[in-house]
Amino acid sequence: MVSTVSPRLAALSELPYADLLVTAPGRVNLIGEHVDYNQGVVMPVAINKRVWLALKSIPEPLLKISTCNLEESVEISLDDLDAKIDVNGNPLPLWSLYPAAVAWVLRAQAYPLKGIQAVIASDLPMRAGLSSSAAIECAFALAFQNMNGWGMERMQMAQLCQQAENHYIGVDCGLMDQFAVLHGVARYALYFDTRTLEWQPIPMPLDTVLVIANTGKKRELARSAYNQRQQECRQAVLELGKHDPNIHALRDISLPEFSQYSALIDPLLAKRARHVIEEIDRVQQAAISLMEDDSTHLGALMKAGHYSLRDLYEVSTPELDFLVETAYTLQGCVGARLTGAGFGGCTVNLVLKSRVQSFCEQLKESYKKKFSIELETYLCQADRGAYVEKNEETVNSH
Repeated sequence: MVSTVSPRLAALSELPYADLLVTAPGRVNLIGEHVDYNQGVVMPVAINKRVWLALKSIPEPLLKISTCNLEESVEISLDDLDAKIDVNGNPLPLWSLYPAAVAWVLRAQAYPLKGIQAVIASDLPMRAGLSSSAAIECAFALAFQNMNGWGMERMQMAQLCQQAENHYIGVDCGLMDQFAVLHGVARYALYFDTRTLEWQPIPMPLDTVLVIANTGKKRELARSAYNQRQQECRQAVLELGKHDPNIHALRDISLPEFSQYSALIDPLLAKRARHVIEEIDRVQQAAISLMEDDSTHLGALMKAGHYSLRDLYEVSTPELDFLVETAYTLQGCVGARLTGAGFGGCTVNLVLKSRVQSFCEQLKESYKKKFSIELETYLCQADRGAYVEKNEETVNSH
């Protein structure tokens, strides 16, 4: 992490004559986990932990990218993206696959791309379930758009970044992360229907702050059971469809209907489907709770969502469970649950501002006593989505 200098200034310090500065937020999911790839509704929040890119055009058809956080660099030929190798024939580092993936999908769609030199700096933790990958994808997509002069709607950009991750990285993610990164609204959660693509910002409670607690257990979704869970959901849809041909996704079945059919399908698939169907219902209830400023009900929904992810979807870990259970014993906790795909990563905690310091101190103390690990916590607010600083004079005024 860049600790002594802001990520913005760190990127510009490494590329002082940048033509463009682009930034994209991470995201935390308040509720609605493993729902987006089942065509359901979700409620993410773009957060004020961000990726920053300083960029300038170069004449060669290359991506010359360095990262301040990892102190690594790579050169990738825009004419040889399929191979996933650098110009010396070495396999691409994991972090560099994301900009390469975006370039690859844009090339496949016949968008012209010039060579660029880029520096990445970030205060957004990597591989922690906060969508650092989507932030990098969307930041580079915006950079390519602005440096090459073609237009694109933000929802289309989110979909192309999703395709990049699906087909180049090999993670069958839904659209939620890229949507949230590109559409974030300061002080608002985002109620997003992943089937219709309709969305609505809903105000966050003014007296609360988001506390993200990082277990320190890194995730790598392409090598985890994430894709397996997707396959299980698809198989559940196939089995349920034998009993009702109108079921094309888990979105299409209500809780009463599922109660009729759940005993007729494989028990493991029934567990996975039950989580998704009940989680969609929880998201809808949570949206009403936010609009009615009913924090008690919201907290109960977050807790139920975590237990469902633990017991039905089986993506939690002992560290995540401990953090959630401990959070609910502390004063000021409105709600807590794992966020992101699970298998490690972070919990999201909605905490009263008046209690946030003591909440974090007690959570850290309990975690260290249990696991002998220093717990990292991040205080976050809902923030705006990805944007570009277009004025070269502004970029170079650091």
